[in-house]
Amino acid sequence: MKNTFIVSALLTLISLSAMAQGNEPHRPQFHFSPKAHWMNDPNGMVYHNGTYHLFFQYYPDSTVWGPMHWGHATSKDMIRWQEQPIALYPDSLGWIFSGSAVVDVNNTSGFGKNGQVPLVAIFTHHNDKLEKAKSDRFQYQSLAYSLDEGKTWTKYAGNPVLPNPGITDFRDPKVRWFEPAKKWILTLATKDRITFYSSPNLKNWTRESEFGRELGAHGGVWECPDLFPLMHNGKQAWVLLVSINPGGPNGGSATQYFVGDFDGKTFTPYSTKTKWMDFGTDNYAGVTFANTGNRTILMGWMSNWQYANVVPTSPWRSANTVPRELGLREVGKELYLTSTPISELDKLTSKTTKLNNVPVKGTVDLTSKTGKAELIKLVLSTPSPNDFSIVLANEQGNELVIGYEKSSNSYYIDRSRAGKTGFEKGFGKRHIAPRIATDHNLSLTLLVDVASVELFADGGLTVMTDIFFPNQPLANLYVKSATGVSMSALYTPLRKAAK
Repeated sequence: MKNTFIVSALLTLISLSAMAQGNEPHRPQFHFSPKAHWMNDPNGMVYHNGTYHLFFQYYPDSTVWGPMHWGHATSKDMIRWQEQPIALYPDSLGWIFSGSAVVDVNNTSGFGKNGQVPLVAIFTHHNDKLEKAKSDRFQYQSLAYSLDEGKTWTKYAGNPVLPNPGITDFRDPKVRWFEPAKKWILTLATKDRITFYSSPNLKNWTRESEFGRELGAHGGVWECPDLFPLMHNGKQAWVLLVSINPGGPNGGSATQYFVGDFDGKTFTPYSTKTKWMDFGTDNYAGVTFANTGNRTILMGWMSNWQYANVVPTSPWRSANTVPRELGLREVGKELYLTSTPISELDKLTSKTTKLNNVPVKGTVDLTSKTGKAELIKLVLSTPSPNDFSIVLANEQGNELVIGYEKSSNSYYIDRSRAGKTGFEKGFGKRHIAPRIATDHNLSLTLLVDVASVELFADGGLTVMTDIFFPNQPLANLYVKSATGVSMSALYTPLRKAAK
């Protein structure tokens, strides 16, 4: 029909009780957040003997960044997390910055005893005293190991295992086993590029190559790299993630990626095009779990260095994104990374209500049909995309707007009127992301959890993550389209994830 936006959609709306969090109105309900104090980068994520381990940058004495520890949480399904005692504390070599953990199945490190398989963490020691003394060697890489399923950790007596050659930003080691050469590969952020090292035993490292001095975005320091293989059309490709701060596409920190080949020594990209894993402002330092078999699963820090220290939450600061399964998809002649929410989220669903062919012209209030909603999962498709928006609102006039704009062929999230914004001058903005897919069929998946929104468009080709801080729950739902919408929906309440 002329001038009519025909939409075929699956809409899952999940209601949470009105702020059961009491005096913690922005506490997420199905994302991990620490019980109290400061958190940033996820570290050492590993799956071992039926348990997912999440370690994270943690400062137990304040809600702002400070001397870093490794916090620790565990889960059986990546949805329900149990916070554990702090895993790694600062010591005479420095604070415990970001890093990774592996299951040393073959005991290459020699840390295993009596047949026990060691978990080995490799992390950056950050020596604050050397930094203050203007040394350029204040960061170096060290090891710790666990023989009791990650409950307790012993730091290696030979630390550091990778001394600093004279690079001020020399950090965030991500390690994986490279089977063809029977060696460990360490991917390290080294100021404005990535340097690869190899080792037979996690203790003795050899420099192999470097990548990126003249490629990618360079608006800030490179951080938190990750290198992993993904299959596409029966062939293996390698993906290199590089977080950058600042220099993101919508301001502040963000994560770019490259797709190419890796031969155990050198990473060779297929393309020089700069690509972003997430166009929102609140998915940073994301890395993948080790030891998850055929699945490649990532979690990121759901904040931004532009305002992370001042967001209006208490007694904690920061949460993680939902875990996301990664893949590759070809568009034109380019390979793009895709991110989609893990299927384990379906464990929280219960009753389903169908809404068929809901007509929309101008603004339609769906709240009476769906009930009050604080979490929304929306899977929407249309063969002829035109402008539309989804509005989450409350009686105080707060509005979070998510939509698609045909003229620019882009998605957007507008949090300028979504609640508290005055804590940082650049927070209350409209963020945009290009639609990467070229087919006419537009699809959208949307997740909202109290104070965060995660948008996965076109099978995860375009992703946006933004946090926001409403004055009261955004429990009303509206759909807007100037040209008209015919929408079908499926309403499913979601249970709060138990902690």
